[in-house]
Amino acid sequence: MSKVVVFGSMNMDLSIAAPRMPEAGETLQGSGFLANAGGKGANQAIAAARLGAPVHMLAAVGADVFGRELVDGLERAGIGCEDVRALEGVTTGVAVIVRTAGENRIVLSAGANHAFSADDVSADLRRVGEKNDVFVTQGECDPDATIAALRAAHSLGLFTIFNPAPARAVPDDLWTCIDLVCLNETECQIMCGVLPVDEKTCLRAARRLRDLGAGSVVITLGSSGSFAVDENGAVMRVPAARAEVVDTTGAGDTFIGALAAGRAKGLSLEESMRWGAAAAAVTVSRLGAQQSIPTAEEVGPWQ
Repeated sequence: MSKVVVFGSMNMDLSIAAPRMPEAGETLQGSGFLANAGGKGANQAIAAARLGAPVHMLAAVGADVFGRELVDGLERAGIGCEDVRALEGVTTGVAVIVRTAGENRIVLSAGANHAFSADDVSADLRRVGEKNDVFVTQGECDPDATIAALRAAHSLGLFTIFNPAPARAVPDDLWTCIDLVCLNETECQIMCGVLPVDEKTCLRAARRLRDLGAGSVVITLGSSGSFAVDENGAVMRVPAARAEVVDTTGAGDTFIGALAAGRAKGLSLEESMRWGAAAAAVTVSRLGAQQSIPTAEEVGPWQ
């Protein structure tokens, strides 16, 4: 089996439930405070590892209590953390999350996530990446480092998965370095100018992203499932698995981790999407980010 190499964010998530979002200057009584390990990069790494893939993490945290706790959590999941830097003079990334009616509002402080340079990640990839490994990255780290990582991974023959979250414009020539882009409706509109609201607009968006140079495109649609066009132009639609929604934190990251693990295991894109839907359904039935991500045994086989 190929390994999964993740370059991405590591955050401590500070989460609280509220009856609604407060107005400006208003204080509300909240409940259910949680301090959980998170960050899109770490979440996706945890998901791929719990679903059975060997995973190696490239990231940076602060030399502080949060940083040590985050690294310990990844190591307990069996993830290789030799290349997670603990940096002096910078804090570990933090996400402050308000949970309202099953949805989330998030404020992010990047901290050490933006201290990992383009040269750092390129050098690490040349050392640990091998042809046919699966490379995963997102949008929460330094943009220049993320772009350099995708270019380096592509040049080394890794299968590259890009989750542009948060979404921002990328150089036009970067798209040919992306074997699979996975994004939600809002991110899709930012990246290609098309908001996918039905089958027709999903297809238009996916074709637009493929015209830009991406290999395969997966658009996640929340409770409506996911839509994809693969590298051969084949269209597929996968429904969401049924779930009792408690907290949506980490659902998208679980899905992407399943795509990466599925690729490492040799599954087809559609098989990986179905497996990801099942895994995400378990995640949303629980509170928190990493603590809610299931193992392969809890999800069951991808079939």
